[in-house]
Parts: sequence; C-alpha cells; structure tokens
Amino acid sequence: MSKKTVIFCDFDGTITLSDNIVAIMKHFQPAGYEPIMKDTVDQKISLQQGVSAMFALIPSAQKDEVIKFVLGQAGIRDGFAEFLSYVREEGIEFYVTSGGMDFFIDPLLAPYGIPSDHVYCNSADFNGENIEILWPHPCEAPCTNDCGMCKATIMRTFDPDSYERILIGDSLTDFQGAKIADLVYSRSILTKKCEELQVPHVPFTTFFDILENLQLKRVQEA
Repeated sequence: MSKKTVIFCDFDGTITLSDNIVAIMKHFQPAGYEPIMKDTVDQKISLQQGVSAMFALIPSAQKDEVIKFVLGQAGIRDGFAEFLSYVREEGIEFYVTSGGMDFFIDPLLAPYGIPSDHVYCNSADFNGENIEILWPHPCEAPCTNDCGMCKATIMRTFDPDSYERILIGDSLTDFQGAKIADLVYSRSILTKKCEELQVPHVPFTTFFDILENLQLKRVQEA
C-alpha cells in the first residue's frame, strides 16, 4: 500500500517573506529584547523561554499597533495560492505548523480557506499589563526540546508506516521536525541544518519551486 502524503508547513519566513516575531521585536524594540533574542538563536535558552520573555516586554496596550504593523509588512511568498490549489487537487493533507501567534497568523491566512483545525500555532493573551504567550501544543516524549509549539509532536501523530511526512520551513522552530521528516523543503538556516543532519532536503525560494518538485515527484512515482 502506498503511503499518503502529509505536509507540515511553517508560517514565519516560510509562508510569509519575513519572520514576524523578529520583525515585531526590531520594529518596537522593547528594552532588553536583544540579549534574549541572541540567547534564543544561539540555543542557550529554549524557544518557549525566549519568545515568552521577549513578548513580556511589550505592553498589552500596544496590541492594535502590533497587529497593524504585522499585517502591513508581512508579505506572502510567491506561489502559495497555486501550491495550495495543487495540494487540494491531489488530496494531500496540509497543515500549518507555526511557532508564531494566532493574532497575526489567522488574519493573514484568512483569504486561503485553510480549516482552523489544520493550523497549529501559539496564542497571545492581552488581558494583563504585558503580552503573555500561551502554548497549547507543548512537547511530548520523546521531544524534550521545550519547543513551545512542538512540530515533531504533531508530526508523530501521523504514523510513518502510513504517511510520507514532508516538512516545509526555514528556521530554528523547524529543526526537531526536520529530524523525523521523510523530506524537507528548506530555506535559510534550515538548509544548513539539514546538511548537518544529513536529512533529505530540497532548497526553495518560492512555493512555485516546491510545486514543481512535488509534481515531478508524483510523475516519477506514478
């Protein structure tokens, strides 16, 4: 029996042209964010610790300003709509798996009709004095990476004997998922990480690149 294909796609810097969390921090520059960001990137602290700590520096009163900024600057990568159409036509299961937050992911994805139960991300609570990030999808064994939104845990709910698991991503939040993926479409530092881990990967610039490769794969497998 041939395996079903399931795709897990990152959001920040993958579906969007830039990383929205990084963009928010660089734009609003809350005092003290830089060393936290550096420690997160250098993996001295976990993603969950780093992102929580950085957003805790921003007052909840800036909610509308933060959302307006993200929606104004987060361009969608070329070919995403066409790629989604192909995935639907082929009956390929597609999930957005993001270390980002619902307050900017939901409005940016709204035009594309992706069911809400196919979007895994974090959320933000603006009720306190400062922004609090909530983590509804934590790591489960064997992942102990404190990912915050654990892509590997979500991927493991799909049996590797029944599914070909494909990951699309670009950064630190994708490392754990890349380790267990059958194939990775990679950008940026994820490409370097896949080379280190010797994970099968195809570098991409736009979703047209991924679409072309998927179509080629389907022809070869037919």
